[in-house]
Amino acid sequence: MKQSPIFARTHDLVLWLLQRSESFPRSQRFVLTKRLQDAALDFQETLVEAALGQEQDLLGCLRQADVELGKLRFYLRLCHDLHLISTDQYGHTARMVNEVGRLLAGVGREGGYIAAPAHAIPPDARPENVAAMIETLQDQ
Repeated sequence: MKQSPIFARTHDLVLWLLQRSESFPRSQRFVLTKRLQDAALDFQETLVEAALGQEQDLLGCLRQADVELGKLRFYLRLCHDLHLISTDQYGHTARMVNEVGRLLAGVGREGGYIAAPAHAIPPDARPENVAAMIETLQDQ
């Protein structure tokens, strides 16, 4: 089964940020670098919680993910303003964040379902519903 696009894009974003922030100056290591990395990882963790949680928790998790994404945008802008990332890198990252934001908004608008790689299928799920879910995810 393929991974949901929001997980794949978020993974790419977090990986890029972690790799890039390793070269930030020592003076920012425990300030902006840590905040940026924490915001990115918190966003990804919130998506996992949304995917693995109960349906009634989905909206709250999506709202929290949106908050984390807003923090990430703020920290990225600070990184650019402090010349920790170039304008090209900022543009690249902003496009990645915007794409993840669009995917997140789509889940929230449609009352959608986030399929995580390790998402469990309830034991009482009817086989035809599981087959329909797999078919839908393969079309993503």
